[in-house]
Amino acid sequence: MSNSAESRPAAPPAFNIMVKPVGPTCNLACAYCYYLSKQQLYEDRRFRMSDELLETFTRQYIEAQKVPEVVFGWQGGEPTLIGLDFFRLAVKLQQRYGRPGVRILNALQTNGTTLDDAWCDFFREHGFLIGLSLDGPEELHNAFRVDKSHRATFDRVMKGAALLKEHDVDFNILTTVHAANADHPVEVYRFLRDEVEAPFIQFIPIVERDNQTGFQEGSKVTARSVGGRQYGDFLIGVFDEWLRRDVGRVFVQVFDMALTASLGERPGLCVFDETCGAALILEHNGDVYACDHFVEPRWLLGNIRDAPLVDLVGSEKQWRFGQDKRDTLPRICRECPVRFICNGGCPKNRVLRAPDGEPGLNYLCEGYQAFFTHITRPMRLMTEELRAGRPPAGVIGLLAAEDAELQRRFARARRNQPCPCDSGRKFKNCHGRPSSRPGTHRQA
Repeated sequence: MSNSAESRPAAPPAFNIMVKPVGPTCNLACAYCYYLSKQQLYEDRRFRMSDELLETFTRQYIEAQKVPEVVFGWQGGEPTLIGLDFFRLAVKLQQRYGRPGVRILNALQTNGTTLDDAWCDFFREHGFLIGLSLDGPEELHNAFRVDKSHRATFDRVMKGAALLKEHDVDFNILTTVHAANADHPVEVYRFLRDEVEAPFIQFIPIVERDNQTGFQEGSKVTARSVGGRQYGDFLIGVFDEWLRRDVGRVFVQVFDMALTASLGERPGLCVFDETCGAALILEHNGDVYACDHFVEPRWLLGNIRDAPLVDLVGSEKQWRFGQDKRDTLPRICRECPVRFICNGGCPKNRVLRAPDGEPGLNYLCEGYQAFFTHITRPMRLMTEELRAGRPPAGVIGLLAAEDAELQRRFARARRNQPCPCDSGRKFKNCHGRPSSRPGTHRQA
């Protein structure tokens, strides 16, 4: 394809830019952080976005969006290190360049350790949605999330969470799943649900390449990474707990995406969409990269001081980056029964070879297959509820009734009869064992 302006793909009508106002600068030193190493890309270590660049970006970003809602996403590093005055200016510039009929929203991801009353008052006043990074109960959180003096951060994060709640700020929780917490799904989920009282939860798997560059190179991952099947088992553990009582009350991103895909719609999350390329990065100096996980020289698209943002987003290089997600899928993925949800997962995790030797298999493939297969029947029941005009939370009552019936069948079963759970095993070797837990509904 030619690189001419006439043949270059146009920018999509809507795209997301994750803004890094202080680049990779952070007050913490989380062991698995993939972004701290990006400091090596810049000789000038004054990682601070200028007011002039902020204005240039704000104007270009709003102008480029052809949809009624524009979301500014702020990340780092730790974005609050730039100070509150920067965000006061950001809001003023959004108001200045906003168009009639266009709603402007802000989302900010923080480690929570810098928050105080002033920050929370500002977030509440201007309707910021806050993502708070928290990896579970104290011991699990502190395993990798430490400050630069290697001190634990749990108490400071919990103080930040309390401030957000006290000031009635909308927030969700981002929990990374790694070697330290992956074997404790129910403990992590119950902590977030019951103690943090998080209404929205994202689980992000840590798949960390083991190399010296910090780029997506090599096939070896660090010991801190979650295992492929281990991640699937983590999601299954959380799902089974959530399904019993929390459908419609607690929202878990990956479950929402699975339900959306089960309804035949696009998941709407780059990890599970067929193609990607509409979620880019703006660094502190105006550099635009293809993706948050591909901030490396080969995926630098340009700088908004030199070229309009809309041209960088619509460049052939970025278009090809997004199309490659679909076009480089190995055959085993193309034929997989859960492809309609998974779509091969994030390209950054495609470090394995398929059984036939073809490259490009996702490190999390085994876990995704186990999880998406496990939830097939509950998802079908929830989609049936939605299509009948009822809320998906109705699945809780349906499954409770099934479990009650199973309990009755267990009570009548004889030792050598087939188990009523349809496992194919004799009752004495299944739910008739003294250590069994009867009443668990069938998932698949």
